[in-house]
Amino acid sequence: MSLFGRKAAPLGAAPIEGRELLLADLDGVVYRGPGAIPGAVAELNRAGEHTRLGYITNNASRTDAAVAGHLRELGLNAAPDDVVTSPQAAVALLRETVAPGALVFVIGGEGLTDELAKAGYRVTRSADDQPDAVLQGFAPEVGWVHLAEAAFALAEQPGRDPLPWIATNTDWTIPVARGLAPGNGTLVSAVHTAVQRLPVFAGKPETPIFEAAFERFGTRNALMIGDRLDTDMKGARAAGIPSLHVLTGVDRPKQLVAASKDMHPDYIVATLAELHEPYPETVQRKDGSMQVGSARVGMDGHVVRIDAEGDSRINLLRAGCAAIWNSGLAIYGLRVPEILYEDHWV
Repeated sequence: MSLFGRKAAPLGAAPIEGRELLLADLDGVVYRGPGAIPGAVAELNRAGEHTRLGYITNNASRTDAAVAGHLRELGLNAAPDDVVTSPQAAVALLRETVAPGALVFVIGGEGLTDELAKAGYRVTRSADDQPDAVLQGFAPEVGWVHLAEAAFALAEQPGRDPLPWIATNTDWTIPVARGLAPGNGTLVSAVHTAVQRLPVFAGKPETPIFEAAFERFGTRNALMIGDRLDTDMKGARAAGIPSLHVLTGVDRPKQLVAASKDMHPDYIVATLAELHEPYPETVQRKDGSMQVGSARVGMDGHVVRIDAEGDSRINLLRAGCAAIWNSGLAIYGLRVPEILYEDHWV
């Protein structure tokens, strides 16, 4: 389809323009499994030449030094201070609850124990030690025995207030080389089922991890770069900063068109190369349709109508998202053309 001579929507500033800080998620943005996502390292190094670049991750299994080492192996210029982790945010929350020196039951790996040691806390893996708090995060070796021990530590005891319980993050899945694997949210859910209460969460989409980043890098003029709507985009909105969703990780076009308002990204890109390119503006036409570049999508009641596919599949996705999101209608009640959400489209 064509626009029959109509002009394309205008171009705006590149997403990176005017930013003092870029906060990049790792899994699904920088790498998938141990290997870098094609082009990601070059584009992030390019961005880092002019803009402060930080890495913000919910994965609690590794220390900041280990993460920085992995990033350097991939070709990025990264130091431990460039990495903001959910264990760091969790320990900051813990400090508000129990003083350093307290005994903390840990379910998780070195990412947690390293931060606890830095902050002056003692660590136990046994509920029988009567810990003062429980800190839970992801590690590949976590199994039933560890989850059960956490439940025993958190069990209600007569005359004792509920034990403080802090979890690093709620990610249901983790993208790895072979596909999607269960994440920390799944493990927390298992303990929740046993103890019938929820922990306080430190990582995305909660704000403590963002506040830790703002404090460390000395600015709130930041852009969040991520691949997950329920953590990266939702977290950026909660923290009051713009977000860029890159289609190299977990959430794909199908999830984007269905995203709730609290998860809408400010930018949608196919790869990080578009971080540096002028971003097309979304224009609402007189008939109510949404135009991005030369792609245009409108609504006929509950039917999503493609008026012009345009010359770019990414602009068609952007226009489709804008039309659907602007309608205020629930996605399950809409008829959406498959071309808007098919996965193999880039």
